[in-house]
Amino acid sequence: MTGDVTLRDISESDIPIFYEQQLDPDAVAMAAFPSRDWVAYRKHWTKVLANESNIKQTIIFDGEVAGNIGVFGPPNEREVGYWIGKQYWGKGVATQALKAMLTHVPERPLFAHVVKHNVASIRVLEKCGFQIVGEQCGVDVGGIVADEFTLKLDGKDNS
Repeated sequence: MTGDVTLRDISESDIPIFYEQQLDPDAVAMAAFPSRDWVAYRKHWTKVLANESNIKQTIIFDGEVAGNIGVFGPPNEREVGYWIGKQYWGKGVATQALKAMLTHVPERPLFAHVVKHNVASIRVLEKCGFQIVGEQCGVDVGGIVADEFTLKLDGKDNS
């Protein structure tokens, strides 16, 4: 990685950037998560931002909005999720963003769900201390069916 990764609160001006990032066909295929049209995407983010139990941050790389990261869900089932713009892939952005998020979120366990073919995201999670604890076959997310792993982070050591 050659750039600086920081997290900050999400601003309204970030939402259109996130929207464009989730439209990328390669990103959709990698995550096996369908893109949404603007109305559905805006509705999703309105709900995410309104939920005070969600932890949500914009990922900044070299001064640019590189994606978003968050922690959500009920106690003892909290999940981490992130979306990185394709132009920032392979630069260590996701790993640095996740490490930064984990220093601010002391609760454990944390979980993540990742499709099996998303080797890069699995590697990011494992670098941050997550371990594969399960797998599901044929998970259907909005018409995209894929096999996925469940990963879990226990304890307070996330190095």
